[in-house]
Amino acid sequence: MSLKELLGDDLYAQVIEKAGDQKIDIVSNGQWFPKERFDAVNNEKKDLKSQLDERDQQLTALQKQAKGNEELQAAIEQLQEDNKKTAEEYQQKLDQQAFDFAIESALRDAKSKNIKAVKANLNLDGLKLADGKVIGLDEQLTALRESDSYLFEEDQKGAPSLAGRQPHDTANSGVHSPTGKNPFSQDHLNLTEQGHILKSDPEQARKLIIQAGGNPAIYGL
Repeated sequence: MSLKELLGDDLYAQVIEKAGDQKIDIVSNGQWFPKERFDAVNNEKKDLKSQLDERDQQLTALQKQAKGNEELQAAIEQLQEDNKKTAEEYQQKLDQQAFDFAIESALRDAKSKNIKAVKANLNLDGLKLADGKVIGLDEQLTALRESDSYLFEEDQKGAPSLAGRQPHDTANSGVHSPTGKNPFSQDHLNLTEQGHILKSDPEQARKLIIQAGGNPAIYGL
């Protein structure tokens, strides 16, 4: 199904107008993907397969002509094996790209603050891509939200409002992190140190967040 068929004429026209020059396409697992990148990868795969098929045909024909010449037969068999290995390695590369793309898309949907940081906390060996879905990822994300909730954006609907609170002295010179830098500030953002302070000293974390101009409620404080 094409993107136009999926959205209908009116909505398709709105999406195209919004996207401008950034043409998009939709792949079989339902994820949006830049069309230029999709076409490039798809064409690269087709070209390689065509080249390998052509080489195999040539080698098969040559093998028939080389009957009786054991040295040439051995060389042809080695070339056939090399072709097979190249095709397998390239397929593994494509599979890995699809796996990484599916995980990163899922982490964006899960409102991860930093995809690389969240991905580093996953057991990738325990995940498997099947029919466009990463099997086992939901369970790991649920556990990670409970143990390291600071890695994810919070739902703002139920977040307490700062309205009515007494002004806080954000210039408090006594508020420091162990490294002497505020890991919640844009200049010294450090998710690892954030997590450590949030767990070991929530009150200190609250002060640092306010000092950096943030809202402690977002971090559950």
